[in-house]
Amino acid sequence: MRALVTTCVAVLLVLTGVPATASAARAEIPCPKPKIAKPSAPPRPTPPAEVAEDMRVGGDDLATHGLVVPENSPKPPALTATTWLVADLETGEVLGACGPHVHQTPASVQKMLLAATAIDQLDPAQRITVTRGDLDIEPGSSAVGLVVGGQYTIATLWLGLMLNSGNDAANALARLAGGGGKDGLATTVAAMNAKAAALGARQTHAVTPSGLDGKGQFTSAYDLALIARVCFASDDFRKYVLTKTARLPAQKKPKVGGFQFQNENKLIYNYPGALGGKTGFTTLARHSYVGAATRDGRTLVATLLGAEARPLRGWEQGAKLLDWGFSLPAGSSVGRLVTPEEVAAAGSPRVEKTTAADGGGGGAGNERPSAPAGLTVAAAASVAVLLTGTPLLLLFAVRRRRRMTRS
Repeated sequence: MRALVTTCVAVLLVLTGVPATASAARAEIPCPKPKIAKPSAPPRPTPPAEVAEDMRVGGDDLATHGLVVPENSPKPPALTATTWLVADLETGEVLGACGPHVHQTPASVQKMLLAATAIDQLDPAQRITVTRGDLDIEPGSSAVGLVVGGQYTIATLWLGLMLNSGNDAANALARLAGGGGKDGLATTVAAMNAKAAALGARQTHAVTPSGLDGKGQFTSAYDLALIARVCFASDDFRKYVLTKTARLPAQKKPKVGGFQFQNENKLIYNYPGALGGKTGFTTLARHSYVGAATRDGRTLVATLLGAEARPLRGWEQGAKLLDWGFSLPAGSSVGRLVTPEEVAAAGSPRVEKTTAADGGGGGAGNERPSAPAGLTVAAAASVAVLLTGTPLLLLFAVRRRRRMTRS
């Protein structure tokens, strides 16, 4: 009977396109978690259906909701983060992860995707005038303090974006990168989704340039590492995220005084070798974080999503992951970060429009790479027949065995 079950499972795997090795997949290992009181938070948004092929990007071992670490490695830290990943930014080796491809809500770490998309397109010295639409952000959300009619350099906007997580700066930069007109922001959001697809970030779909919550907006710990790899390759980005303080200049029309703001990423003040990164929080997404550091000739990045601020804040959880990653010997790996060249060589994913009616973000640039086609009608029918017939076959086998035993 065991052979019959194995045969049935094998047929199902063939029909669904899942590799035969998946039938012998290891049980998922729970990620280490601290014991904390359940936080008061709104329910998480329903993520898109998982696609087996997308879950295996970077290696078969990464297709898990649980923990994946190298054999004989030290135990990773217990974190409140729902998902996380540690990778080598130079070699692309993934050192360990917890649910690396699981969909999560990004919050302000999505600003790194905006940077990866637009930072090379805009002249840092260019001066721009802020419009009223640039200040169209959620009340009470983070803003650097731009004023309508105020004039600022692009460099100042990037500092306001990365240091103070300014959603007003995100809107202004997105508008400018998209041509500066009324459709500029929407154009840039579409470009952000195209950039994510080109990087192989298949769980990422942007609806807002800032990371403010939007329907259908998701990313993953793995995708954030792909995005971070592009960002930290930029000299301008590295300069901005390591800046500790900056100043928003005074304005004559309207007359507004200038003031200083500081980098909210505490990693750069407290972690030797820190290269910077990005913090994020919304009530829906909880805390998210991306941080990188260099030590003994290695440059690692830690990404985490869905964390709580206690007992450790987001940057502190990132620091714990970096410490764990640096404790592993060079060459340790459970997977790798794919490169844009590999993604291009494999062929661009087909992009299809989505609308609010069918679960899209309802926002501008609401396009996403479509999942690989599922079962064909014939294959689906075969699976249905097999699923229907399998219990009968098993029952027949059991009765036959009983008759043989009795005889």
